[in-house]
Amino acid sequence: MHAVILAGGRGVRLRPYTTALPKPLVPIGEEYAILDIIMQQLRAQGFTRATLAIGHLGSLIQAFVGDGSRWGISVDYSEEEAPLSTIGPLLNFLDQLPENFLVMNGDVLTDLDYVGLLHHHTQTGAPLTIATYQRQVKIDFGTLETADGRIVRFVEKPTLAYGVSMGVYAMSRKTLAPYPRNVPFGLDELVLDLLAKDEAPAAYDFDGYWLDIGRPDDYDEANREFERLRPLLVPGSVV
Repeated sequence: MHAVILAGGRGVRLRPYTTALPKPLVPIGEEYAILDIIMQQLRAQGFTRATLAIGHLGSLIQAFVGDGSRWGISVDYSEEEAPLSTIGPLLNFLDQLPENFLVMNGDVLTDLDYVGLLHHHTQTGAPLTIATYQRQVKIDFGTLETADGRIVRFVEKPTLAYGVSMGVYAMSRKTLAPYPRNVPFGLDELVLDLLAKDEAPAAYDFDGYWLDIGRPDDYDEANREFERLRPLLVPGSVV
């Protein structure tokens, strides 16, 4: 099984932590980087190959990961000279990938079953499968609906649930083959194009642990909770 790890972003939202380090290498707990945890998880689930799409501070990622031998995973790299968004980097090495493969952001902490996601994708025959999570959002205001200038509904500070993309996907080479190389191309553009062609992506609903380390608040939360969550996130570890 082959995984592609998207590790080329500049991590702007996570500054100042990402001023000197790429986001996948920011430390979690006292022993790990996010990317280290991801690599351990992939190996524990049976992945043997990984391609890291790198860009910003990519040399640091290469120095940290090397050939992947310490995790038992064969690693190669694809370096983007200019930002290509989420899907764009894959198009430059598509011919090196198997027909179905895993794609994930390099800043995700989760206990998602990556093999289950990939199996679901192949079983459904969907053009793309997105791991999804129900995110609870607390609204700090009273919300209301109006009609004809009158308030018809009012709810004080509700908590709303939204289905969100987890930043983990199962993809097929034939789905991506028609798109041009070396141009920025995002997941949003891919999804909208597939919907326009009546080729709806599949959802893989998940209700375990997931945190996207995108903002300083998220990063601080991950470090606060890490010792409690370590047995869940790091294969073979104990409290």
